[in-house]
Formats: sequence, C-alpha cells, structure tokens
Amino acid sequence: MGICDAVAVAKILNATLVIPLLEVNPVWKDSSSFEEIFDVDHFIDVLKDDINIVKELPFEYAWSTREFYSTAIRETRVKTAPVHASVHWYSENVLPVLQSYGIAAISPFSHRLAFDNMPEDLQRLRCKVNFQALTFVPHIRALGDALVRRLQYPSLKSEPEHGLLRQFSYRKGSREPQKFVVLHLRFDKDMAAHSACDFGGGKAEKLALARYRQAMWQGRVLNSQFTDEELRSQGRCPMTPEEVGLLLAALGFDNNTRLYLASHKVYGGKARLETLRRLFPLMEDKKSLASADERARIKGKASLLAALDYYVSMHSDIFISASPGNMHNALVGHRTYESLKTIRPNMGMLGQIFLDKNMSWVDFRQAVAEGHHYRHGQLRLRKPKQSIYTYPAPDCMCRA
Repeated sequence: MGICDAVAVAKILNATLVIPLLEVNPVWKDSSSFEEIFDVDHFIDVLKDDINIVKELPFEYAWSTREFYSTAIRETRVKTAPVHASVHWYSENVLPVLQSYGIAAISPFSHRLAFDNMPEDLQRLRCKVNFQALTFVPHIRALGDALVRRLQYPSLKSEPEHGLLRQFSYRKGSREPQKFVVLHLRFDKDMAAHSACDFGGGKAEKLALARYRQAMWQGRVLNSQFTDEELRSQGRCPMTPEEVGLLLAALGFDNNTRLYLASHKVYGGKARLETLRRLFPLMEDKKSLASADERARIKGKASLLAALDYYVSMHSDIFISASPGNMHNALVGHRTYESLKTIRPNMGMLGQIFLDKNMSWVDFRQAVAEGHHYRHGQLRLRKPKQSIYTYPAPDCMCRA
C-alpha cells in the first residue's frame, strides 16, 4: 500500500520514482527486497505512461543511501510527513527539496497520503498500481498455480508435474475443478501477544505472552487495560483455530470442504490445529501441497511465504480471514475489485457468543447465520477516511 502511495506522490511531484527500499520488520525479520517479491519489469511497464521509474539511483545520487540517512540529519530526507497528508502538503514541503537538491527521500512513509479529497485521476492511479502493476515474481506465480491445481484436482497432489502438457490436459479435461476455501488464520505469537487476550492456555501461556510483550514492546500493549471479557465483547481478540472451526461449521461448511490454510507459524503449533483438522480433514497448506524442493526458494522468507498465500487466496472460490489485519484488508479489497466472494467475520458478535459457554449448537448456528447475513461478499462503498485498497468502490470501479 505504501508502494501505491509512493507512485501517487511521484505523480504529484512530477518526479522519477526509484524502486522502493523495504524496511525489515522486527517481528518477521525478513530482508526480502522489492525485486525478490514483485515483478519489477512488469511494474515499470504498466506504469510507463504515468510516471518514470528507475531500478536504482543514477551515479550522481549514489550517495543517497540508507546508511547516509541513518548517521545524521540530512536536508534531503523528509521525515515530517503527517499521517494522511494532502496533495498540497507534498507540493509545499517536498517539491522545494526536489527543486533544491534534485532528490528527496521520504521516510517514514507508511499511511502518509490521504484517501479523501483526492483528484480522481490520482485515485485511479493508486488503484492501477495496486491491482494491475504489482504482480509477484514468476516463481511465486508458478508455485501458486501448482498449489491451486492440486487443490482443484486432488489426484495431482500425489502425482509429479509433467510440464505444460499435464497442466493443459487437466485445465481442458472433462473433470470439473473442485471448489476450495482459503482460511487466513492470523494466530501467530505476535498477534496473540499484542491482543492482550487470554486464549485458554493457563498460567504458563499467560507468563510466556507477558514475557514476549515485555521484550517486544516493553510492556506497552494498549489493550491490556481491559479484561479478557471486555476485549472479546468488543471484537478485539483474534479467533483461535478452534473458534474458527466452529464458525465455519456454523456457516455450513462440512468435512468435505477443501480448506487451504494461509498462515504464518500458528501459535501453539500442530496441537493448536488438531480440532480444526478434525472438523476439516481435507485441510491443506503450503507444506502439505508442495515438496521441500519446490519450497526451497521461499523457505524462511516471510514476505515470499505470504505472497504465495496471497496468490492462492486470490484464486479461491471463497476467502475468509480469522481477524482483520493488513493481509485481510488487502485481500478484501483485491477480491472486491475482481468480484470474488469474501466472508467477513463479525468479530464483535462472535466474541460475545463465544463467551456464552452454555449456548446450544442450534442457538450458536442461528446466531452465526444472523450475524453474517450481510457479510458474504456484498459490495461495500468506501466511507470517509477508509482505505481505497480495502474498499475500492467507487474510486477504483467503473461508473455507468
């Protein structure tokens, strides 16, 4: 999303954009570059009529490195951009830097361009970047296609690929592809700790999460001022794998559902997934569908692992996320743009009914059905201050 905004800012300033540098996330610790994740040549080609993009700095600006800006205050670095800054702000504050020095480095840059009161052509450019210019590198797309085929045609899982001939025969063959659901299970240690919720793991789990919070954020977790019941009733707790399984079952998915699990490391490991796997025995993930050799190029690289999950998610019949977040928001917007079905869990309602340990299955199923009546992919128009990347209508959509 920051990349999309960077293209828009370059357009505002009539400037050349250098392929962005990606910061290393302290949690995922992944140093993958833009070029390792996205198809750079495609990115440049799609946007060639909108802005000029270069892969690296010209020789005369080679001094403008990450190290250069980390050692002292530099006049060419702009670090005062407010959250959701306007077009006018960039014209007033960044353009003079460009005119004086020929270059400007904007950092930090996350969420530094407004969504409201924007020229229509600028909004459409941001949409073009997000939904057309940003495509993953070829080896991610190839592995993603292989996983999608194995989900649609389960017999392929146990048989080796034989090049294009095999792919063609199954795509054009008489058998209909099976439908599959992607579940984005956002239940990693970082998410569990930052939520300040209790996940039923007893005293040992509470102590482990408390130590992790102290190490990562020096104990500063805003939600910790609320009780677990208050957090759950407000929809602030990520669903556990067990709770997600109950939600899916209440929505009508059964043990014949082909489920793809898009997830980073699940907090609690395999033991935490046992209930979900019993409910959905046809559940697959990257490791079960792809061999170690196929996964070698993405092993240990959180961004590429996420890119693969994103790609498979965009090819699923239904997508559902266990809790809101960046991945959820990006996929909700992208699938809306492509008119694909997405189920959005009603976190507040679910948090409240999960607290009722005496509720019968019949009542639970009815409550879930009623709470998700209008959350099965109906088009939602963007409201003021909301992101066009999550709610692309009407800014990104064609108008009659």
